[in-house]
Amino acid sequence: MTSVTPVAPAARRAGIRRAPLLLAAGVCLLAGLDAALVLLGLPAPVTSDRLPQVHGVLLVLGFAGTLVALERAVALGGRWPYLAPAALGAGGLLLLTPVDLAVPRLLLAAGAAVLTALYVRFWRRQPGAALLAQAAGAVSALGAALLWLGGLDVPRLLPWLVAFLVLTIAGERLELARVALLAPRAEPAFLACVGAVVTGVVTTLMWPATGTLLLGGALLALVAWLVVHDVARRLLHATGLPRFSAACLLAGYTWLGLAGALWLLGGPVAEGSRYDAVVHAVFLGFVMSMIMAHAPVILPAVLRRPLPYHPGLAAAAWLLHGSLALRVVVGDLRDVRGAWQLGGALDIAAVLLFVLTAATASVTATRRTASAASASATPAASTPADPRNPR
Repeated sequence: MTSVTPVAPAARRAGIRRAPLLLAAGVCLLAGLDAALVLLGLPAPVTSDRLPQVHGVLLVLGFAGTLVALERAVALGGRWPYLAPAALGAGGLLLLTPVDLAVPRLLLAAGAAVLTALYVRFWRRQPGAALLAQAAGAVSALGAALLWLGGLDVPRLLPWLVAFLVLTIAGERLELARVALLAPRAEPAFLACVGAVVTGVVTTLMWPATGTLLLGGALLALVAWLVVHDVARRLLHATGLPRFSAACLLAGYTWLGLAGALWLLGGPVAEGSRYDAVVHAVFLGFVMSMIMAHAPVILPAVLRRPLPYHPGLAAAAWLLHGSLALRVVVGDLRDVRGAWQLGGALDIAAVLLFVLTAATASVTATRRTASAASASATPAASTPADPRNPR
């Protein structure tokens, strides 16, 4: 029988206080998916002129940025760290309103600045290569927000947005890779990859062609490091959640490698099918796959609610990667519009399926936990002892 550990009331209350921040991220995700339908030329529940324009920033800083900042705030503790997810979430939500774009841009920049400050506090606690990579990701988010505030268009910001999430995730994977006792040269090689990514991102502002080639090569090197040193390869032969997470991680590395190769071989892109391929290989193929892999661990830590593994999570993940292959490999790289639209629509369906499955599994597990805790806390009815049958 599986033992049930009830959630302490204080932890439950903390999870409830964090729920609005997670809700803000969820609204940004849904709005971003709605904008994706508009960009695909498909019917969408909500249509507006602004949504397609802010689609990328909304999903990267409004959705993923809020999730990253919330997880970091929970890990650091205290109250002021929550200013980071609050500002990023509020900035994302304001992108959906008619308010002047300068206001949400300022909030997103403020949120990224506070997120960067969080890593300063973490560094004082325990410096390390993994933390340095994540801090470099936060600085990249701040750079993207400031450049957007200054009027730079989103395609020029793409390397900065990519570096934010790629370096954040890579730093987290390094922390887990240490469990496998890394070779002495592994961390210096990792830091060299991180430095190359940062150099490539900065260089794209002044010399786009050179910077893009450098960034593409750096991403390929980082992918190679992750594939060799990540524990995912060892867990692929496991079952249940470990196998699901490992498969999502390795599939994500494949997509990130494709994006790096497209940049390395094709140079900078700002529009068209190759731009679409790079963007979605990174943010759907890599980032969303990483979110799926980590959700059963991260979300319970943030909301203090269980999220057990369910086969529906794997179904959503494979639908995501299959439909993304249709969209990118057939639709973008072979210029087949029907495949591009169908793949894009199925991408959205995969993300929604994952969210619905995760929410259902969490609610069901929470109710079972509460019922089991209530049953164990109720004293059994006592039966008077029979004096003829002493115990």
